[in-house]
Amino acid sequence: MTFDTVVALRVEGVSISAIARVEGIAWNTVARWLEKAAQACCRFNQRRIAGFAVEELQADEIRSFAGSKNRPSWVFVAIEVSSRLWPSTVVGRRSYRNTLALLRDVANRMDFERLPLIVTDGFDFYEKVVRRVFGPAALYGQVLKTRRNDRIVKVERRALMGASWRFEEALNHSEDSSTLNTSFIERLNLTIRQGSAYLARRALSHARLNDKLEQHLELLRCHYNFVRPHRALKFGSETRTPAMQAGLTTRRLTLREVFVCTRTSASILIEYDVITFGGARRQATDTSIQMPVAA
Repeated sequence: MTFDTVVALRVEGVSISAIARVEGIAWNTVARWLEKAAQACCRFNQRRIAGFAVEELQADEIRSFAGSKNRPSWVFVAIEVSSRLWPSTVVGRRSYRNTLALLRDVANRMDFERLPLIVTDGFDFYEKVVRRVFGPAALYGQVLKTRRNDRIVKVERRALMGASWRFEEALNHSEDSSTLNTSFIERLNLTIRQGSAYLARRALSHARLNDKLEQHLELLRCHYNFVRPHRALKFGSETRTPAMQAGLTTRRLTLREVFVCTRTSASILIEYDVITFGGARRQATDTSIQMPVAA
């Protein structure tokens, strides 16, 4: 379907103008479709990304601008390392308020079975926010990188909250990290830049408003978590999505299923029934959901 194709192109980093030219659709039509898709994905994210376990959490910021380079905007991003889940994002100024909004949203969504190991860069407000959201018993460290001529010449690791034996225990328990690092959040930053025409470096397709950038990131976050298989999550012949690894779904979803689910009040079920849709066999989330007729 053309609607699904437009959304799929958008999350692969294609600009609205390029999509309009390739698909032969008016620019305004593409923009309107993407706005509707982003709203559906936002509702889906709000409902489905919850109750996941967090063993290791990393956070960082991506610099961009909206409308003018004189008005920088920052995209605050977090990742749960073991599942590669992207649980939350905040767009705005690089401030205490937005730092708090990011980590508080993650804390409200996660399952507090145990306090996670939290690692960030050296941004000043992180330590204050971690102490406020997770309490003085939190396990928190920073990785500070010194750059010279666009190259990293020094890496300093600081354990700011928690005893040294707790850090050793957390790192020994981790299947991904052997030392304090921000490698996984930095890789997510690259994935976001590659999937967003708004955030691509040295490109002309920048968002005019923060609201547009935030909507687009909700669309990209839904696709990353529920639709796109993650190469680091390959187990035998199965390549899982971050949502599968986090226990939020049992299989990879499609964009069409996401859009259909948000049109009903019923939450997505774990069991699936096979139905025929658009001439191809697909799996629906619930037989009570009315699947739209393919054009």
